[in-house]
Amino acid sequence: MSLDPQTLLTILLMALATYATRAGGLWLASRLTLSGRVEAWLDHIPGAILVSIVAPVVLASGLAEALAALIVVLVALRTGSLPVAMVTGVCAVLVLRTLA
Repeated sequence: MSLDPQTLLTILLMALATYATRAGGLWLASRLTLSGRVEAWLDHIPGAILVSIVAPVVLASGLAEALAALIVVLVALRTGSLPVAMVTGVCAVLVLRTLA
C-alpha cells in the first residue's frame, strides 16, 4: 500500500488547521475578561453539545434504548457518577433488548 503525497499533504494541513483553531480559541479566551453570565453560558456548552449528539440517536432507536437513556439520566442524577451511569446504561440496554 502506498500513500499518495497529495493525500498526505491534505491530512497534514487539515491536522494543522484543526490544531490552529483549537489553540487560537484557547489563546483568545485567555486574553478576554468574561462577565459572570458569559462564563456561565460557556460552561454549559459541553453539556448542550452532548445532548445534541445523543438525543437524536436515542429518539431514533427503539424502546429499549429510550428506556436505557432514561435510566442513565436517573442514575447519573442520583449517584453523581458518570462511570456508574454509563455501566448501568449498557447493562440496561442489554437486559431490555433481551426482554423485547
